[in-house]
Amino acid sequence: MIELKLPAEMIKRVEKLYSEMEKEYDKVAQELDFSCQGCPDNCCDSYFLHHTYLEWCYLWMGFRELPKEKQEEILDRAQRYIIAADKALHNDERPQIMCPLNENGLCIVYKHRLMVCRTHGVPASITRPDGKKLQFPGCFRCQELQQDYSLDSMVERTPLLRQLAMLENELLDNKRHLYAKVKLTIAEMLVKGPPRLPQPFCGKGTGLNRVCEG
Repeated sequence: MIELKLPAEMIKRVEKLYSEMEKEYDKVAQELDFSCQGCPDNCCDSYFLHHTYLEWCYLWMGFRELPKEKQEEILDRAQRYIIAADKALHNDERPQIMCPLNENGLCIVYKHRLMVCRTHGVPASITRPDGKKLQFPGCFRCQELQQDYSLDSMVERTPLLRQLAMLENELLDNKRHLYAKVKLTIAEMLVKGPPRLPQPFCGKGTGLNRVCEG
């Protein structure tokens, strides 16, 4: 198995995409007069699953910038998170456990947080490949604002997700179909280590030649 890493030029494109996500979030937040400041809740205990090797790589870039002692501390929290989440799921409950990367209410790798972390909170919509549109009401504070002011502003995530999927496919040299699907919590991404690919697929195309390293 070979570790998958992001080329420098792709890191820039990922960060540009994240910047676009934040602009869309800020636009809706301003329309709703919404802010997380002073909120008694913390969205970092929401149960999210993440689905791309690309974001898994990017998360590990931020994680590796932390001191070794802090990494070990976070990995210990991540292991406990996984145990607690599995127990909740076994009991047909949705886990509500603080993310192992959260310290004192803030993300310790804030610059490298993932797409869902960047867009959660405000209302959003997604159009599936079959044309069905899904809508998400946002956090409880946003739902209260919409009820009070009858606002229907929301982030349309579909074009953002398409760009992310295109980058993911490019990263994997248009061989995305050859690899197992990603469906992991942040805790699982950390405990499993950085993403690795089966060696037979690495180096067969120009894209994977650039990103697979021993």
